[in-house]
Amino acid sequence: MSGGRLQQPAAHDADAEEPSSASPGGRPELPMADRERQVLDRIDRARQRRPKVREERITMSHGAGGKATQTLIEAVFLEAFRNPLLEPLEDAARLHFNGSRVALTTDSYVVSPLFFPGGNIGDLAVNGTVNDLSVAGAVPLYLSAGFILEEGFPVADLNRIVASMTAATAAAGVQVVTGDTKVVERGKADGCYINTAGVGVIEHDGILGVASARPGDVVLVSGPIGDHGVTIMLARGELDIEADVISDTAPLNGLVADLLRAAPGVRALRDATRGGVATILNEIARAAGVCVVVREDDIPVRPVVRGASELLGIDPMYVACEGRMVVVVAREQADQALAALRAHPLGEQAAAIGQVADDPPGIVLLKTAFGGTRIVDLLVGDPLPRIC
Repeated sequence: MSGGRLQQPAAHDADAEEPSSASPGGRPELPMADRERQVLDRIDRARQRRPKVREERITMSHGAGGKATQTLIEAVFLEAFRNPLLEPLEDAARLHFNGSRVALTTDSYVVSPLFFPGGNIGDLAVNGTVNDLSVAGAVPLYLSAGFILEEGFPVADLNRIVASMTAATAAAGVQVVTGDTKVVERGKADGCYINTAGVGVIEHDGILGVASARPGDVVLVSGPIGDHGVTIMLARGELDIEADVISDTAPLNGLVADLLRAAPGVRALRDATRGGVATILNEIARAAGVCVVVREDDIPVRPVVRGASELLGIDPMYVACEGRMVVVVAREQADQALAALRAHPLGEQAAAIGQVADDPPGIVLLKTAFGGTRIVDLLVGDPLPRIC
């Protein structure tokens, strides 16, 4: 790193190679490109190690969507349940029944507070499940809804939540067809938790997945990022900050359908929930063995979200969305894909934010507004826990 810029090793003639300088202690220093290559090699070696949960007890970081979450999933759950359907670790499993392709997903919702500007835990649960099916290329059809309620939870609040779920299912064109209810003692939960599952039929001919990204592909985002996470943080009332921002929670199935019709060359879709866009980009780079290069100036962030993020000391790239997705599309169809997104009400502010390169593999690079380049790594935890 020099002046914030990451330089890649370049081939030089032997007589043009600059001699290594010496450090103040007399120790020879490697050329800048070689030192940067060593850093990248260390990152790669660290990622190749077998995942292991080193903590003796679960912490909040294990549920934040970053490095701790990935380690927990890979070291505990994937290790125990490993099979070809689970190994891709996509948002939904792709199953085959009698010649038909079906997507199956599940999710749990523990957002705090339960009610926030733009939505509540009920419509959030429906939209989140619909979106996990949609980015798998499926047409969402049926949901389950399981409720864990705390003794003393107001029935009026439960009715509000259920009413919002009813409206959300109608908007997305899905039905809740089965469910479950449990009640725990006062103080043993936080009012209401919701677990969902979703089933949809895959009609898209291609196979969508982050491992499908290829050098030369273009990376799009469907709209301004960070709205939901900042909304939740401010709604908690723990900080004396006021901002005119609401959650972006919305069902993406209509937007995805329009996109796939216009651009069958789409390779991957992910809704940018926990860990934000930065986490999704890292998942793409790691799964496909590519480098993802994005431009800071091209990433859409509302001024109010950027300002609130600066006051909170967080990067909007790591802040969750609940109605935005990251798209990887073949370069020759990028214009069609962007036009399709912008033609839909949920994608009017879609933008092309970067491209896929081949080197260094497994790394996300950000071209900063100041002309430098920095690595965008996964966070260990999340500065905004329980946002969904």
